[in-house]
Amino acid sequence: MSLTTKSLQLLRRPHFSSLLYKRGQYFSTNAAALLDDDTEDYSTTTTTASVSSRPRLESLRQQLRSENESNTTIPPIRVTKTESLSTPSTPKEDDDANASSSSPNNNDLDQILQHLQDLPMPQEPLQDRFGRQHSYLRISLSEKCNLRCLYCMPEDGVPLQPQSHLLSNEEILRLATWFVDNGVTKLRLTGGEPLLRKDLLELIHGLNGLGGLEQIGMTTNGVTLSKQLPDLVEAGLSHVNISLDSLDADKFARLTRRPPSYHKRVLQAIEDCARLLPHRTKINCVVMPDNVDELEAFCELTRHMPIDVRFIEYMPFNDNQWGADEFVSYQDMQDRLQGLERIEDGPNDTTKWWTLDKNSSSSLGRIGFITSMSEHFCGTCNRLRITADGQLKVCLFGKTEVSLRDLMRQGGSDEALQKLIHYSVQRKHFKLGGHKDMEDLRAHSDENRPMTLIGG
Repeated sequence: MSLTTKSLQLLRRPHFSSLLYKRGQYFSTNAAALLDDDTEDYSTTTTTASVSSRPRLESLRQQLRSENESNTTIPPIRVTKTESLSTPSTPKEDDDANASSSSPNNNDLDQILQHLQDLPMPQEPLQDRFGRQHSYLRISLSEKCNLRCLYCMPEDGVPLQPQSHLLSNEEILRLATWFVDNGVTKLRLTGGEPLLRKDLLELIHGLNGLGGLEQIGMTTNGVTLSKQLPDLVEAGLSHVNISLDSLDADKFARLTRRPPSYHKRVLQAIEDCARLLPHRTKINCVVMPDNVDELEAFCELTRHMPIDVRFIEYMPFNDNQWGADEFVSYQDMQDRLQGLERIEDGPNDTTKWWTLDKNSSSSLGRIGFITSMSEHFCGTCNRLRITADGQLKVCLFGKTEVSLRDLMRQGGSDEALQKLIHYSVQRKHFKLGGHKDMEDLRAHSDENRPMTLIGG
């Protein structure tokens, strides 16, 4: 039975009734990852729910906070505001609001590198001041997307940079090589929509040649995946996450602002991935009031297919219509589901894993919950991100960025790259990019990029 047919049957069952982004302007990065940050209150980094449900994680967080007290403070670097490299800047009260998404000008970058030149070479370049070792790198390949999901971008899209501002395959491979040599074992290719990148196959083939790399994953909306999947797997793609927020074609169209016909393509892609990448395929579903009634139907997919389904709490980003009344918490989801059984989470896992029946061979997949807002997992974070235009983001929710692209294009050495990455990682906040909670994130969401320009 096809996924399309099963989905329809399930639905018929009665119980399933300092850097600002402005629309039309680019980003600017002024190596803000190395600027002064406000002091965080580490005594309030966990919620009551997380303490009671994850004692091992709370113990680790306490250890990290203790270690932080003895760590040396990283010296701040002050740089001037940048000028646009792509469009003339217009003087206003907040210079950053009119800056371009290109990276710092030469004076800024030179100032940073001059400061770093006097600092010793880091022995653990991917370890932050809380002792977290970063072994997972997410690389965005494109700012473009063929969907307009409500939680990801504005309806009329986002301003796109010239292709010359984005990383080339050669630049991505250089960065990936450095990160793998320094302890990264897992890469994930994101977007935008990564399948829109024309040289994707060649890139994956090149990444597959890196020794020490254990996984090459991709997060995609799946619309054009089926045609490319066999070649991608042959080139070295090992894991796929497919974003799907509804099993109903009309609801899918409302949430993505695209034709219902796209829905069938995504369902076919899930079937193809289950066949070619069994137990290495996940469905990512952002849970909102519009689709909360479909949770059980999504769970049922794991009974007969070797795939995992993950429910993701709706997170506030630039211009994505987030509001407290649109938020469905982990506890709310749990209250709607009966009969799930808890199973063990993996190291550094962002997902709380459950199954329909852990003692039955009839359930082929797992069910997961990503609780970024209600029970954050920042204490064991091992992720870093590189945007399509080459900015290093040490936290999904942070506004700070530093340009690795400009360093490479100015002839920077691997030694300079290592220092710049390390001292950027050292500025990483303990939780949520330095924000207190989801309401604080919403209040400052215009200081971050839209999700599609970050890479998820």
